[in-house]
Formats: sequence, structure tokens, C-alpha cells
Amino acid sequence: MNLLLRLLLNAVAVFILANVLNGVAVDNYVTAIIVALVLAILNLLVKPILILLTLPVTILTLGLFLFVINGLIILLADKFIDGFAVSSIWTAILFSVLLAILQWILHSLLGTKKKS
Repeated sequence: MNLLLRLLLNAVAVFILANVLNGVAVDNYVTAIIVALVLAILNLLVKPILILLTLPVTILTLGLFLFVINGLIILLADKFIDGFAVSSIWTAILFSVLLAILQWILHSLLGTKKKS
């Protein structure tokens, strides 16, 4: 149940940011739920591989390259989902940063925490 609530909160965050940012578009709320689900799957499966492959660059940039990896994950989700569009890598990086902040705010307001 907690996982479903977290997924819905992430979809709300995606939908809000798509309406706020100029370079991001989401067709409807169902597409936002699909985006949240695909982002969760990509963060679970693809992101660790990308982090491992780009470890030297990440160390050299003191971790700032992780923003680029997050932007690439957003762009990859854009390629998989028809009703979701991101205009550029810079918009994707900004979207990922704002998404993390908005998710943190929403989860702290509603008190949903990850079980460790």
C-alpha cells in the first residue's frame, strides 16, 4: 500500500512539474502515473549500471555527473512513453532536480517513508 501511495505522489509531482516547466509535456494524469512507474523501473535497473560505467567521470566531477545521469534517465523515459516529452538534456536535468525536491516535499507532508 505504501508503494502505491509513493507511486501516486510521484505521479502528482510529475504532473505538477509538467505544467510548470516549459520544455516538459505530459498528456494526462494516466500518462503521469506511467511516467512515475517507468522512472522507478529505470532508476532500479538502468541507473546503477550507468553509475558504475561512469564512475571515473563521477569521481572527477565530485559527483556532479550524477545530475547528467538523472537527466539521461528522464530522456530515456521520454523515448519509452508516447505522451511524455522533454525538449533537451538541460530541461531533463532541471526536471530531475525539481522532481526530487517536489517528491521530498510531498512525501514529508504526507508522512510516507521508505521501509528499510
